[in-house]
Amino acid sequence: MTNTDAFDAPLTLDPDAVLLLIDVQKGFEDHEYWGPRDNPQAEQRMAELIAAWQATGRPVVTVQHASAAGPLVPGTPGYELKDFVAGLTPDLHITKTVNSAFYGTPDLHAWLQERGARQLVVTGIITNVCNETTARMAGNLGYDAIFPTDAMHAFDMTGPDGTTLTAAELARATGTVLHAMRFAKVVTTEQVLVAAKA
Repeated sequence: MTNTDAFDAPLTLDPDAVLLLIDVQKGFEDHEYWGPRDNPQAEQRMAELIAAWQATGRPVVTVQHASAAGPLVPGTPGYELKDFVAGLTPDLHITKTVNSAFYGTPDLHAWLQERGARQLVVTGIITNVCNETTARMAGNLGYDAIFPTDAMHAFDMTGPDGTTLTAAELARATGTVLHAMRFAKVVTTEQVLVAAKA
C-alpha cells in the first residue's frame, strides 16, 4: 500500500453510485438502552445525501435490522424507519438479522452485480458496527466503498476490561482503520455532496 493511491485521490462519484442507508430506525432513539451517542448532526447529514441522490437520480438502498430482542424487534415502534427515511421509495429495501447489509434479503451483492454498480456510499447506524462491517465486506468484494463519517453515529461501548470508549473515540478508530487498511474511502458529507454535483 502507498499513501498516493486511489484512497487519497479527490472523491469522484459514478452516475450510479448507490446510497446505502443502514438501520436508520426509531429504536436507536432509546438512549436508556443504547447509552450516549456522538454526532447529533448525523440525521441531517443523511437527509442532505438523500436530497442529493434524489436530485441526481442515483439509486438509494434502505436497510432495516430485525432483532430477536431489544428495541429493533419487528412489529414494535422501534423497528420502524425514522420518518425522513420511511418516506422514501428506495430502489431496494433489505431486511437483515446480522451486522452486514450483504447478509440480508434480498441479496445486495447480487443486486449490485446485476446493475453493474461499483460504488457504495455507506451511511446510517451504528458507525462501528453495521456500517463498518458492511464497508469492510464491500471492500473485500471489490466495491469502491465511501464512508462519510459525519452521516452516521455510534454509541459509547464498554470492553471486557471494563473500560468505556466514547462514541466519538470508536467512530474515529473505525474511520482510521477503514482508511489505513484501504477498506473504504473515509470522507465527509460535504465532499460527497460536491462530488455528487460534479
